[in-house]
Amino acid sequence: MTNNMSLKSTLETKDNIIYDLYLTGLTEDTVRKISAEQKEPERMLQHRLKCLKIFQKTKLPTRWPNLSGLNLDDIVYYAKPHKNHEWYANDRNDVPSEIKEKFQKLWIPEAEQKYLAGAGGQYDSLNVYHQIQEKRSKQGIIFEDMPQAVVKYPDLVKKYFMTLVPATDHMFAALHGAVWSGGTFVYIPKGVKLTDPLQAYFRMNTYAGWQFEHTMIIIEDDAEGSYIEWCSAPKFDKASLHAGLVEIFVGKNAKMKYSSVENWSTNTYNLNTKRAIIEESGYMERINGNLGSCATMLYPCSILKGDYSKTDMLGIAVAGKWQQQDTGSKVIHIGKYTSSNIVAKSISKAGGINTYRWLVKITKWAEYAINNTKCDALLFNDDSISNTIPLIQSDNDTAIVAHEASAGKIDESELFYLMSRWLTQDKATTMIVNGFFSSVIKKLPLEYAGELNKLVELEMEGSVG
Repeated sequence: MTNNMSLKSTLETKDNIIYDLYLTGLTEDTVRKISAEQKEPERMLQHRLKCLKIFQKTKLPTRWPNLSGLNLDDIVYYAKPHKNHEWYANDRNDVPSEIKEKFQKLWIPEAEQKYLAGAGGQYDSLNVYHQIQEKRSKQGIIFEDMPQAVVKYPDLVKKYFMTLVPATDHMFAALHGAVWSGGTFVYIPKGVKLTDPLQAYFRMNTYAGWQFEHTMIIIEDDAEGSYIEWCSAPKFDKASLHAGLVEIFVGKNAKMKYSSVENWSTNTYNLNTKRAIIEESGYMERINGNLGSCATMLYPCSILKGDYSKTDMLGIAVAGKWQQQDTGSKVIHIGKYTSSNIVAKSISKAGGINTYRWLVKITKWAEYAINNTKCDALLFNDDSISNTIPLIQSDNDTAIVAHEASAGKIDESELFYLMSRWLTQDKATTMIVNGFFSSVIKKLPLEYAGELNKLVELEMEGSVG
């Protein structure tokens, strides 16, 4: 195909990475080839084909962010690096130099040596590296790339895969189920406490490409886990698509901390789905940072199934020129004495649009459920927009629900005070913004908080005036 040849030329000149295989357009043949490339069992292939049929009956959403620039027939659904490269490694030293350089820039090796329990990396459709500390592996912890887990742990995968987010959930869940590749599988057995975080880095590098990584995290009863993921992509002159899926299962008396920083280029449509279910007395903490992309639709969900289960959901979003950040949180209270806390902070600048939607649903069984939601927004100019759209449904009169939302501009007196101390306007603005986001960012490990602060600082350059 002529189009595929031009894509290959672009990649060769831009990153010196050669790709053998491109699959554009979504057909049954595409799905079968993806499954064959990952050496999947027949059961997974049949699951993909079922998802494809569901997807073919759906249409692109027409409300909320404008997705008209996304042409699903012109997306590269699978990109396989050249066969002369051995791309997957269990030792960082064996990772190809092209990839290793980018890992170095992201200080992943240094972080891994200092405080990570394990690290993984994915480039486009393929995982290129996964490694867990030996002492953690001896505890029975599994940290594996998802395609390998499908083969190595078929019973576990079959039990949980796309049970929290079925293909019938929405259009992009069905699309994901048909063409997913890569991703991370985490399993922490009963009673094992993993306080050092595991990390995965997802890089979408293909021209007009996509990434549909599938992440599955299983925390058994009385166990504890921590996981951090970073996502990024270079900017091209053609639309790219990211529609990953994350499923998290938190057992009784278990704890899970999930942190995610997504810094996509402004040609990327970020249409991600993340959902967790928490059993009795379990706890789920979720920290999200959303930067970049031309349009984001992301509404992480926590299902408080067990009695006394709890969740904290903290998020920041930055929308700049030609960007729409449509984000939010969903909490479904099912168990008795459940509690949830939602904190959202957003910045809109240079005409960017931030929309925060939250859903709090308290079922009739959720006696004495408690929810507190707070949404704060900063607007940098008159052309920028911030929307807050809450939806609270309570079917139990013992529930306690509190929510508040605020929107405003940077306090001119604060800006004047900092500039009078010889700070530039950009630096003063960055300090104020970092203070605005601090309640969320401080929940990240110190090194990650510093990195996110740097990203925010870059976003703030030239934002005022």
